[in-house]
Amino acid sequence: MTKSYTYKDSGVDIEKAEASLNRLKKQIAATNTPQVLSGVGLFGGFYDISELGYKKPVLVSSTDGVGTKLKVAMLTGKHDTVGQDLVNHCINDIAVCGAHALYFMDYFACGTLETGVYEAVVGGVAEACKNAGIPLLGGETAEMPDFYQPGDYDICGTISGIVEKDNIITGDAIAAGDVLIGIPSNGLHTNGYTLARNVLLDAYDVHTTLDDFGMTVGEEMLRIHRNYYPLIQKMRKTVSVKGVSHVTGGGIVKNTSRLLTENLALDVNWGSWPVPAVFEVIEKTGNVPQDDMRQTFNMGVGLIVVVAEDQVDALLSLAEGETFYPMGRVIQA
Repeated sequence: MTKSYTYKDSGVDIEKAEASLNRLKKQIAATNTPQVLSGVGLFGGFYDISELGYKKPVLVSSTDGVGTKLKVAMLTGKHDTVGQDLVNHCINDIAVCGAHALYFMDYFACGTLETGVYEAVVGGVAEACKNAGIPLLGGETAEMPDFYQPGDYDICGTISGIVEKDNIITGDAIAAGDVLIGIPSNGLHTNGYTLARNVLLDAYDVHTTLDDFGMTVGEEMLRIHRNYYPLIQKMRKTVSVKGVSHVTGGGIVKNTSRLLTENLALDVNWGSWPVPAVFEVIEKTGNVPQDDMRQTFNMGVGLIVVVAEDQVDALLSLAEGETFYPMGRVIQA
């Protein structure tokens, strides 16, 4: 007798995915702004920019993932933070260009859909979108049992923003003598986790509490990537900002150098800010070379603002509970 196959028998349960999405719809709808004409449900999301008041609007987009930080979420069984990481990372990437975030879209892929995991991840995406004041306009869920191992999943996100053409931050005005002002990260953020996991999880269990961290290894590694957008907007209203660098994969030098012309370089004063314990523990435990640490991790600085020297005092006066680190200068190459 010929065997009969169904999609569900093959490992894809459409009804289960739809039921999970239906449970999330109220949370997703809570992220909507007045510009949303149609969000989740149709083949595309509709966002009206006609009343935003831009004279020369330029759309800015970015896409990213969370990388192997997801492995830490899987090991700890805590999945409600990585979606927030995803949104905040993407927002920062366009905020440093001067853009205002408009909306976000997500993609979730797995082998077998575990509804609790899926709803925690996408719920985290929705929470971060609501906190940022942008709608989760749409997304995609893919169940691929022959592609991912049981329990594995991946996420990525795409953000769209808008900026007045004359207000784009390009770094073109940066010159020798300009000052680098660092703004703290709260830990690893979303980069370098393959190295961090190899070192920390070879030496410790995710549930081990370390005095250096004041929490478990897993909790330290799952700290949520900071959203710098409100701070960037605040700085731009008061200070003439020449460039802003989001410190992600590649570290302080490689990311900030993207703003510079070929005749310029960075002179970073590496001892001018406190390095969070997680980086010191990784370096010591894994005997990681210092150069490798610096090009893999943010080393405690998640954002770098480049300003002329005469703007430094005005920028530092904006701290109000935030910590700013004068951490070097732009020099001739």
